[in-house]
Amino acid sequence: MSEALRATLRRTGLLPWARRLRLLERRLRFLPENLRYWRGRREELPVPPLALIDLVSGQPDIPWFLEGGRRAAASIREALDRQDVRLESLRAILDFGCGCGRVARHWSRVPGDVHGCDIHPRLVEWCRRHLDFARFERNHLEPPLPYRDGGFDLVYALSVFTHLPESLQRPWIREMERVLAPGGFLLITTHGDSYVGDLDDRERTAFAAGRLVVREAGEAGSNLCGAYHPPAHVRSTLAAGFEVLDFRPEGAAGNPHQDLWLLRRARS
Repeated sequence: MSEALRATLRRTGLLPWARRLRLLERRLRFLPENLRYWRGRREELPVPPLALIDLVSGQPDIPWFLEGGRRAAASIREALDRQDVRLESLRAILDFGCGCGRVARHWSRVPGDVHGCDIHPRLVEWCRRHLDFARFERNHLEPPLPYRDGGFDLVYALSVFTHLPESLQRPWIREMERVLAPGGFLLITTHGDSYVGDLDDRERTAFAAGRLVVREAGEAGSNLCGAYHPPAHVRSTLAAGFEVLDFRPEGAAGNPHQDLWLLRRARS
């Protein structure tokens, strides 16, 4: 939906109805895949309702929600493995932007403390009710988080900084630093070079010059806001104060085509 059409629908009061129609259309489109899932269901943990899956992934596709979560969890493990660190050795983990537990559901047998937070109260409430091996809290669009200083050995934020304007990215990266223990790991994903084709000429010029490109900054925290990070910008600005341990272009397996970054907070 274009911004001009969205503005017209908002002005005429039809935007909520248009969103409901789009959700219905998507539910019908993914109905065959979802029916196949329900016929052969093997999941140990509850699956969120379609409305919540659509809210976090942009499509009410149960099989991909589950498979994408598995791939994302595996990519986190693999990033730590490359540093000779086992996930099970960590004392506390935070899923920043946990949604309805797409990735957190895979930590049910992790011995350390598992936490998740999200801006959407419905998502947090669903996680609290159905993923009782972890603790979930609501955060706001701006810091702080409701956690003590240095409380986590790992914080991961999958497709979170991809939906924040620059005015919020810097405060949040500093907040990540605050809640991480010295030497703790921060794993994030970004829209990198593989997304250049989505940009217009002006935006591509800025991206090529190493500048962050943000669309729909007024919709911060939602899928309508899109942030595109040149690797040079991540290294010089977003990751400032962290050690870059690993960079994998298009390496975010559960968030296809996004880049994966593993950073480490200074040890002192």
